[in-house]
Amino acid sequence: MTQPPITFTDGAAYETMMGVWSKIAGEVFLDWLAPPKGLHWVDVGCGNGAFTELLAARCAPAAVEGVDPSAQQIDFARQRKIAVKASFREGGAAPLPFTDASFDAAVMALVIFFVPEPREGVAEMARVTRPGGLVSAYAWDIMGGGFPWEAFWSQQRALGLAPRLPPSPEASRIGTMRDLWRGAGLAGVETREITVRRTFADFEEYWTVGQSAAGIAAFMADMSAAEARTLKAKMRALLRADASGAVTVTARANAVKGRLPQ
Repeated sequence: MTQPPITFTDGAAYETMMGVWSKIAGEVFLDWLAPPKGLHWVDVGCGNGAFTELLAARCAPAAVEGVDPSAQQIDFARQRKIAVKASFREGGAAPLPFTDASFDAAVMALVIFFVPEPREGVAEMARVTRPGGLVSAYAWDIMGGGFPWEAFWSQQRALGLAPRLPPSPEASRIGTMRDLWRGAGLAGVETREITVRRTFADFEEYWTVGQSAAGIAAFMADMSAAEARTLKAKMRALLRADASGAVTVTARANAVKGRLPQ
């Protein structure tokens, strides 16, 4: 049976579930990117504005324009304090609703695996970036087990069920990202892995936050109460708490950057 597409319609739920993760990985990503101040950015697939907010705080941009296909996510992003510096609009990654060479830098944060045709998405970022401009992205290494909720997915697989994946999970492989950037004509292409950790106060916090993850709530809804209790117990045993009761989860992303030839 074909799985329905993954959609995000609750900006607040996304904030606690993936927005926090986006910023944790985004900090390392921006350290590596080390962009100059005063650039005009486009944040492709900006979602609820979590990474856009980090970008505005860390990089002192002249302006940021965020674009995302979810009207609900865009509405949430517009409520952030950065809305005085950033503008947000509804739209897809391919084609992007901007003219050629409109930006100094284009970025995708945790997005490329959601683009049905990743080559088109990267080509569009290159198209709207000025000569010499920066094109970059980071994405969870889904195929390599780097997704923050991989532990939950492992339990699904143990039950003989396939996790609900985005349309292009292979696009987050580090070699694939390198090829995509070079294929789009970008120069000086570099890649790196980003390993990050997030600590939850206890297992209950982890479990509650996880229920907002795309696909997990739907999966749980199809289980009986007894099955749900069994799954939760298995997850608790898998994610061992420390002496204080805290649970720490590790995730891994791949990142890529390159520039438009002058």
